[in-house]
Amino acid sequence: MKKYKNVMKKVLTAMVTAVAVVASVAFYTNATDGAGTVAEAAGRPVSISSCTIQGSDVVVNVNSSNVPSSDDGKFYLYADEVYQDGTTGKIVASTESGKSATFTFPLGFNTADSNLSKKFLIAVKSGGSMSQVSDEHYITNPEAIATMTTTRNDHGIKGILPNSANSATFDDLGVAQMVYNLYMGDIVSNTPEGSILFEYNGTPYYFNAAALAQYDAFVEWCSINHYQLTMTILNNKTDAGADLIHPLSRDAHVCPGYAMNTKEEAGTQHLKAIASFLAQRYSGGAYGTVDNWVIGNEVNARTEWYYMSSANLELNVSEYVKAFRIFYNEIKGINANARVFNSIDQEWQRKSNPGCSLSKDFLDRFNYYMLREGNIDWSLSVHPYNAPLFDPYAWKQQAEYVSNKLSTPYITMENIYLLTDYMCQSSFLNPNGQVRAISLSEIGYTSSFGEEYQAASITYAYAMAANNPYITSFILFRETDDAHEMESHIAQGLKNIDGTEKLSYSYYKAMGTAQQEAYKAKASEIIGADINSLVANRTFMTRNGWFLND
Repeated sequence: MKKYKNVMKKVLTAMVTAVAVVASVAFYTNATDGAGTVAEAAGRPVSISSCTIQGSDVVVNVNSSNVPSSDDGKFYLYADEVYQDGTTGKIVASTESGKSATFTFPLGFNTADSNLSKKFLIAVKSGGSMSQVSDEHYITNPEAIATMTTTRNDHGIKGILPNSANSATFDDLGVAQMVYNLYMGDIVSNTPEGSILFEYNGTPYYFNAAALAQYDAFVEWCSINHYQLTMTILNNKTDAGADLIHPLSRDAHVCPGYAMNTKEEAGTQHLKAIASFLAQRYSGGAYGTVDNWVIGNEVNARTEWYYMSSANLELNVSEYVKAFRIFYNEIKGINANARVFNSIDQEWQRKSNPGCSLSKDFLDRFNYYMLREGNIDWSLSVHPYNAPLFDPYAWKQQAEYVSNKLSTPYITMENIYLLTDYMCQSSFLNPNGQVRAISLSEIGYTSSFGEEYQAASITYAYAMAANNPYITSFILFRETDDAHEMESHIAQGLKNIDGTEKLSYSYYKAMGTAQQEAYKAKASEIIGADINSLVANRTFMTRNGWFLND
């Protein structure tokens, strides 16, 4: 979901900006200093090896290669809210210190003392004060308490962003998936009038009934028509949702999405309530099911989609991780089969906007925190658009922007295997040792330079996705052209503004059907090379300049 306003300026800037090389940072501390630097404490001798729900309790196991000295020979287990650091939360258990130890304490689910979305750490009493001796760790199996688990609607990768509720069109296309955006600021309310009351851990919260009715209708429509639904959660500014905005996102900067408030009590509890409410509302029942939840959009694009005034990568990632943990545990605690995705853009090793972060850097640090604080089955959403966005040729990108090496400035469909291969590393696998689900929740190609090129690009890109065992969604952006986007030569719809079908409509319709090979053959003629061979051999072609004859 690209912000197309001033997109030409953004792309032209990218064309003259040198590839950014970001040096890796060797050491971090666990605290945040005045400049916002977040780093990892060295030498903490105690390790939390597991933190899981067992029945109505939480069981935490710890190991220590070097038992720290203490005043009383005890380990203390703290439960912190995500905005708390160190020994500032509540002691929920204690035990004798040693090479190994186990803590058991109540989960407190659906009570004011719920520990579902808190983080835990070990401390010892030294010199009369508490000292943290372990890293933080979250509960990693929230699905153990899920009571509304529904069967996933997995039946194909072909998807689209709709601008109508015309099931005849989508059934004709053979669409299996839909993506939709939910704005948190719109669905919350600060008054009982016109609202739906929801109690979260004993505290009342209100949700705007009129705004919810629109989402209810869409979720229900998808369920009735058997479309799997991916819902992207955006944090927009409204009066009722003011406490949801991160303190570092409250300046005059304007964008569609802001960082979620993981720094204050009110905002943190409100986020938890929203996550629980949405999971309960859309896990079967009257309205149907959301199978896939994307937390934020292109979160590495700080100035455009997940705004914080801080440009510090460590701080921004660590704050996003806290919000992600909240949504993951609250959603999976309701529906064990739901998938929860983070979201990055295609700017892998090059920034078109210097205020943003490289998607590879953001992904690496996100994974670091996930491993350090308890590995969970998170999933990845990526948007591998062409570079620049209005480049019409998916199969032969410009050498300046796209390569077949991990140092590539951009990830597009021509080199999407670089990303999926990267996610096959042992350090990126889920707790069961499997490669994570990877969703192409936005992908699209312009027809501004010829409908035949759009049709061939979609066919090539779909073939690349279908041939990749780790890609679970290929969702086109969009059904119908948008007039504002077309001002920047971006006409990504399968239909013109007047609703007439473009050439690409019939090509996309054929994908995944018995007609697929015939349309691949047509697209291969446009490309000048056999699509099946290009895909099977990972054939990588590049060009200089805008057009194939350059």
